[in-house]
Amino acid sequence: MKKNWLYIPILSMAFSPAIAQNKERPNIIIIYPDDLGYGDIGITGHPDIKTPNLDRMALDGMRFTNYYSASPASSASRYSLLTGRYPIRSGFRWVLNPDSEKGIHPTELTLAEMLKKQGYTTAIYGKWHLGSTKKEYLPLQNGFDEYIGFPYSNDMIPPKHPDIALMCGNDTLEVNPDQSKLTALYTEKTVSFIKKHRKEKFFIYVPYAMPHTPLHPGKNFIGKSKRGAYGDAVEEIDWGVGEILQALKEEGLDENTIVWFMSDNGPWLLQKEAGGSAGLFRDGKGSTWEGGMRVPCFVQWPKHIQSEINENIVNAMDVYATCIKLADGDIPTDRVVDGQNITSYLTKKNKVKEKEDVPFFYYGIDNQLMAVRKNSWKLHVKTYSQLGFDYFPEKQILLFNLYNDPSEKYDLSDKYPDIVKELTQLIEKQNKADRAEGSFFDKK
Repeated sequence: MKKNWLYIPILSMAFSPAIAQNKERPNIIIIYPDDLGYGDIGITGHPDIKTPNLDRMALDGMRFTNYYSASPASSASRYSLLTGRYPIRSGFRWVLNPDSEKGIHPTELTLAEMLKKQGYTTAIYGKWHLGSTKKEYLPLQNGFDEYIGFPYSNDMIPPKHPDIALMCGNDTLEVNPDQSKLTALYTEKTVSFIKKHRKEKFFIYVPYAMPHTPLHPGKNFIGKSKRGAYGDAVEEIDWGVGEILQALKEEGLDENTIVWFMSDNGPWLLQKEAGGSAGLFRDGKGSTWEGGMRVPCFVQWPKHIQSEINENIVNAMDVYATCIKLADGDIPTDRVVDGQNITSYLTKKNKVKEKEDVPFFYYGIDNQLMAVRKNSWKLHVKTYSQLGFDYFPEKQILLFNLYNDPSEKYDLSDKYPDIVKELTQLIEKQNKADRAEGSFFDKK
């Protein structure tokens, strides 16, 4: 069913009566650009991309300098953000195509579903990419009351793929739309949702389509950045963040809304000038080197989160667990949830360390476990680069001290065999647990 852009109906799912309002529970917004690298924002080091709103968000709130996506690729990273679970548990490949038979399993419990149980109204404006060949894979069947956006990446278009639909709920608004209008559309819908639901608790997920290629900055941003079309697209996203934060302030909601900003994975270096930068980190999207998964993460919640650089190791799955706890919900116990509650990192009163810093790094269509980090140490048991580079052709097992060597230049595996042994055992233990757990598809 095709609809006009000017008429976008409100779509909702039935749920239990709203829980009584608790002013201590925040509204939650997650802003999630596609393929934005660590080095693509002013405050993280780019000299020519102007991002005043993101810079201010990072300065006023908390900037996590050791934040990791759960995957160096799109579908897998989004799965982990919305389920709190490593991508290997998804049962599908790390990137879903328009014709992929699998998608998010109906028995998964998404963040939207968990927040709806707590009385939140929910919306997604942007890229979904968790399955589209069955209705059960789409956002409205997975906890969201409203959805406007593409069902997969903005480059999955003709002639290599079928026509792409800009969707509203389960319907099509337009086929092969003008992508230069997308960032503004998603921003405007987010602002409208904030104003409409200002007296309710809400969760808004804003997975912007860009700066993933093809780059289509809005007409007001073309040629604005010295960095070319890529910089234009990033600066438009920065504008969008500013509009969202301003709307919260105007509605008197800024002090009761926590806003997260982070990228889904590292920059797509294969795109050259049309791709971004990982800054001082090695490689980018598609790899488990730091540049593939270590990405910007800023969190703002005025009068609750103080201005601070937080060096603790955190990941996307922790966002899932933390948002549930902030909403006074309970993290699911009938399945493995890999994310952990990091609320203590956010509050002024308590900086107690609740979690062990041991993220695992998965790669590829089979979500193979490639690396692990514990404190300053990162061990690779296998590496891959979309650029085709073998950075250490004589070695397979590689060990780096990321505090001293964030660019992963100096292999220390021969010097510290005991650390290699300890981290190798962690990988073996995780592999064994992964095989035992499987996925919902395995149990179907």
